[in-house]
Amino acid sequence: MKRPILEIKDLSLHISQKPILQNISLSIYEGESISIIGPNGAGKTSLLKCLLQIYTHYKGEIFLMGHSVKNMTHKKIAQYLSYVPQGNEHLFPYTVEQLVMMGRYPYLSPFSTLKTKDKQAVEQALTLTQMNNFADRPLDTLSGGERQIVFIAAALAQGANVILLDEPTSFLDPKHTNDIHNILNTLNKKMGITIISITHDINSAALHSDRIIILKAGNLKFNGPPKDMMQNKTLEPAFEKPFTFVDHPISGQRIIAPEVL
Repeated sequence: MKRPILEIKDLSLHISQKPILQNISLSIYEGESISIIGPNGAGKTSLLKCLLQIYTHYKGEIFLMGHSVKNMTHKKIAQYLSYVPQGNEHLFPYTVEQLVMMGRYPYLSPFSTLKTKDKQAVEQALTLTQMNNFADRPLDTLSGGERQIVFIAAALAQGANVILLDEPTSFLDPKHTNDIHNILNTLNKKMGITIISITHDINSAALHSDRIIILKAGNLKFNGPPKDMMQNKTLEPAFEKPFTFVDHPISGQRIIAPEVL
């Protein structure tokens, strides 16, 4: 049995007296690929922000590598957890290489320069994401899909054991969506990096994850493998609608068929 890299115990969060998360308990193991799904307002992004200590006013405990995150500095947490936020149109005045270099901040002091191992981590991240040829390109010359891959490269350069992603393929075309899934699969299966990804694409979650977590109204509604999720007794209460299922012609995984009106 692999050891838990993250343990969440009785986690509850209120914002402006409104319950956002309620008594969430989970263990996440090294090398897992996990998708978090659920309707809007379920608490998915808030859960990631608690893990990252962006939100600190929660009740309960979060342990990272066996240590309470409340006793860890943000820099120390960043050596284990990296974060890829939702794609947006806010552009930074940097080149691709400069942004990826920023992923090395957990290991640098304010006045230190990049060491050889830092430069090697940046180069490896650019290579693994196939962004080498884009290194000198300003971010504002890239497509939305290309920029999202750059942010994944920065998370990879950070050297963390876990990458948290908030809807990494939202609004992307099929090619870049496929590219990102291929990159994340490589990081997970070949490098052993734990992937925790929020998505609204239930089929994508079923096809690319070892385990699915369903949240609704801040409550944990499901925690298990895709094969156990793809049934109406699980999905209909969470999303308040029935689904029609078919078997994927290649993988055999049960998926949701598009609705015909």
